[in-house]
Amino acid sequence: MTRSTPRTVLHRAAGSMAAAGLLAAASLAGAAAPAQAADTPVFTLGGPAETALHPYPENGRPKSSTVGISLNNPSEDEENGGFGGDFTLTFDLSGVAGVADVKFDGEANPDCKVTGTKAVCEDWGIWPGLQGAADLVVTAADGSESGDTGTITVTGQADGATFTPFTTRLTVGGPDLVMERLPFRTELTPGEKQQAPITFANRGTRDADGVLLTLRYSRGLDIPQRYSNCEYTVDDPDQPDFGSTTALCSVEGAFEAGATYTLATPLTLEATERAYYDTFLYRIQEDSAAQRAAQRAGALFERGTGGVLKAVPVKKGATARSTDLNPYDNQQDADFRTENTADFVAYGDQVAGPEGSTVKADIGFRNEGPAWIGHIRSGEDVATVDFTVPQGASVTSKPERCRAVTADGKYREDQTSPAPRYVCNTSMTVRDGSGLDLPFELRVDKAMVGASGAVTVRNTWLQNPKLPFDPKPGNNTAYLVLNGEGEGSDSGGATAGGDGGSGEPSTPPTSAPDPEETPSGSSASTTSGGSSAGTAGGAGDGGGLASTGSIALIASGTAAAALAVGLVLFTAARRRAARHA
Repeated sequence: MTRSTPRTVLHRAAGSMAAAGLLAAASLAGAAAPAQAADTPVFTLGGPAETALHPYPENGRPKSSTVGISLNNPSEDEENGGFGGDFTLTFDLSGVAGVADVKFDGEANPDCKVTGTKAVCEDWGIWPGLQGAADLVVTAADGSESGDTGTITVTGQADGATFTPFTTRLTVGGPDLVMERLPFRTELTPGEKQQAPITFANRGTRDADGVLLTLRYSRGLDIPQRYSNCEYTVDDPDQPDFGSTTALCSVEGAFEAGATYTLATPLTLEATERAYYDTFLYRIQEDSAAQRAAQRAGALFERGTGGVLKAVPVKKGATARSTDLNPYDNQQDADFRTENTADFVAYGDQVAGPEGSTVKADIGFRNEGPAWIGHIRSGEDVATVDFTVPQGASVTSKPERCRAVTADGKYREDQTSPAPRYVCNTSMTVRDGSGLDLPFELRVDKAMVGASGAVTVRNTWLQNPKLPFDPKPGNNTAYLVLNGEGEGSDSGGATAGGDGGSGEPSTPPTSAPDPEETPSGSSASTTSGGSSAGTAGGAGDGGGLASTGSIALIASGTAAAALAVGLVLFTAARRRAARHA
């Protein structure tokens, strides 16, 4: 029996969220849990509702498909919500006898064995969240015919736990919708438009009864048409996501096997004035209520009011390639680079308080556009706010995203005691009109007139601080002034009411800070008598997104992120392989 460690389980869970079918599995798994004792955990088995099998060939070996079975532990307690016991999964294969042959991938599932019409997998440990449980490798049985169908039922057993069973269907043959890649121009200028004649083929063994066209385009792109058979949603601006628009278009008709189709009228794809790095994803699937529900993922959609989007055949009776019934070729995407800029403007604050008091300061930056900046593919943070603490003060409270560094910006192991300098990364996206707001609390250890600390928005690499998209580096720095000279003395910061777009550097106060001085002193409960220099944008763009390479984007709990994952259900992932890495 293979024992799982927390590390391998984390790998397995990460692979599961990207694997084909697991988003659907969350909704297609057992809807209601059986009655149970209050302290008895209930785990839900899931997977794809139905899988099409390649018909058994006249010559050669049959092509296989994979059915990924998932296991969900609903506990939200990541530290203590795991199940640390042995468990067994049993697969009843009698329903697919004569329809399909079933086996397991030996490397990914070493503890799974098939005996006649029964298969058994043994394992240990179920950590919180959705994770891969087993991968069935299925092929059409010799003698089966197109249209033959049957079911596999999965049950689980463990001492001290209950499992909600799951049933999946296998059918020989089916449609195979393949999206063709469009030859887009990818180097653009703001306002540039181009046509998108979406074209797809059915290379399967039966007709598709209606298709669902999914379009997803990031914040800098737009498709101005709003069709009445499409429904649309835009990412919540308060969520740290790509700011994307998603359209789900139900296109009626019988889409014949062997035929190719295109839109009756091409879409128009436009690079807007806020475009910079952007992505357009287009996907085709057979339409159904379950498919639409899975793609909506709980988000609110609004139906368009324009004409009806239609698809027409461009080629009938074409010689189809070798039938593959392959869900991995339903989607295409394109990346665009628009010649544009974004002006990141730092803002500081001026605060005042007597020696021993605690003052509150708001610092950060805003993106005055015109472009939004999003590192969609790499998932890297867009920028860093670099804050030097004013002389005579020490930080008592900082935003969670900020980390303490040495006076010269280097790594500092001590993250609890006051530091001379702090760096605060953005997320992978910074929208136009938004930014990063950073509330700090500082203790006045020594009252000094006009002590100041620089607030600089820069590249995440200290050695290369220039923001490549920002044409006005002069306003990337502002100042936090502590006990400035006289009423209403200027902080030197670019504030929400100031001239942040001049490109001129903000003027530092007379007394220069000494970032290497170690502050000391007592704390008090009085707050700042000074006024805030204002905030820019919302804190929503500062969320800590963890995202990698694919447009798939983000595995978060929000409906918008679930949509992004739903669009890449075709992504290949070997759930169980990670357990044995």
